[in-house]
Amino acid sequence: MTSLVEQKVVLKAEGISKIYSGTVALRHADFEVRRGAVNVLVGENGAGKSTLMKIIAGVEQPTTGRILIDGAPVELKNSADALRQGIGIVFQELNLFGNLSVAENIFAAREITYGVLGIDHREQERRAAEVLARLQAGIEPGTLVETLRVGQQQLVEIAKAVMLDARILIMDEPTSALSAAEVEILFRVIADLKARGVAIVYISHRLEELIRIGDFVTVLRDGQVTARSRILDIDVPWIVRQMIGSDAKPFAKPDGHVLGPEVFRAEEVCLPRDTGGYLVDHVSLSVRAGEIVGIYGLLGAGRSEFLECVIGDHERASGSIFVEGIKLEAKDVTSRIRHGISLIPEDRQREGLVSTQSVASNLTMASLHKFLRGFQIQSKAETGAVRKAVGDLTIKVSDPAIEVSALSGGNQQKVVIGKALMTGPKVLLMDEPSRGIDVGAKADVFKTMRRLAAEGLGILFVTSDLEEVMALSDRIAVMSNGRLIDVFDRATVTQDQIVEASAVGHRPHPSLQPTQG
Repeated sequence: MTSLVEQKVVLKAEGISKIYSGTVALRHADFEVRRGAVNVLVGENGAGKSTLMKIIAGVEQPTTGRILIDGAPVELKNSADALRQGIGIVFQELNLFGNLSVAENIFAAREITYGVLGIDHREQERRAAEVLARLQAGIEPGTLVETLRVGQQQLVEIAKAVMLDARILIMDEPTSALSAAEVEILFRVIADLKARGVAIVYISHRLEELIRIGDFVTVLRDGQVTARSRILDIDVPWIVRQMIGSDAKPFAKPDGHVLGPEVFRAEEVCLPRDTGGYLVDHVSLSVRAGEIVGIYGLLGAGRSEFLECVIGDHERASGSIFVEGIKLEAKDVTSRIRHGISLIPEDRQREGLVSTQSVASNLTMASLHKFLRGFQIQSKAETGAVRKAVGDLTIKVSDPAIEVSALSGGNQQKVVIGKALMTGPKVLLMDEPSRGIDVGAKADVFKTMRRLAAEGLGILFVTSDLEEVMALSDRIAVMSNGRLIDVFDRATVTQDQIVEASAVGHRPHPSLQPTQG
């Protein structure tokens, strides 16, 4: 059997530099991709990983440097050139058409036709069903993509890439929205692709999974390659040190501050399912001032839908919402925000940001009424508020007038948090706040959550990461099949109890009011 060291290099990036309007995204980066192996590329948000992958996929052109395939220089002017060379990519940010079906998305730009007679939709759906079954996605090929949740859309992106039969397949954060079970299925697919000789380029902020499935690792920091190794020779602390120049920043721990009175309560919140039953099934939950309550559960547990009901996203939702003991009669999002509830959505690109607008505009768009004097916005007050938010949240941006799309994922997430905080919330809802951000940015976000709680803000956050919910929460609510199964005190609960509760779907839940004192 061929050893990992002897595996053939099928693609090599040599001396790649990329400069955007004076900002150096990559600086003389070298990267090798070996056949039949998982080639891990790792680094903090903004390190240059996605830029390098876009260059290899033909989406971007390097300022200097070259790409070699099988030892010969190639010019990848666009993604079509890359596809002809056998290069496919699963982008970190979803690249789907919401108004088209799953099958139509999988075959977009390479439709199966009857010659000149048009698209063979039946054959597309048949082939799409095969690859979706391989991924155990549980998605019908005719389903409109816009009706799918983020995790399901991620599986459609992966299905698109698998259908390419690429010999080099780039996966940029493919597991960021997947459940643990879906991750296991993806890993089996990756193992199958490796056995067929496909070269996998794999990017993820989940360092433990890199150790598990990777063969080689290349580390980027500030646009430069700082280290390379075989995965067999390193561990997670080694990766962290190469990424950030020091050991990992620990998760922020509870600081022992005294909790205040109840600031938020949801009673008997329900969201009916189109096919019968409930997506959110009579959920009641409360949060005290200064308290962080984590909601844990598997994909499809109804966690995100519950937050959407609270913020007023669903007209058909029922139940009662109270802020500081006052029942909110209005059910629209604007009214809920003005009464002190703010939501940081799971999909920051589609629901949290306007990518064509500046960092400053994104920060203030939900709170512009605060800067109005008559019919005019007081630009000086707005600029001061933006500057304060950038400083408080350590958003890495040279000028808030820059488009928010130019920022790294971690800094974009900080902008979404800043936008929510500028509305002056009394309770902050956070849906997967660490999705798709690196270990350094994650620590910054968690530190911010603890600081806000210490200042008296009530926080209700959703996560599928067990380590996060254990590290950050004062209490942990577990959901399954739309129901609230149990609420645990973080000080006494174990990880095993949390996992066991998340697998239960029909156990009656106890009283859910917080303990006093």
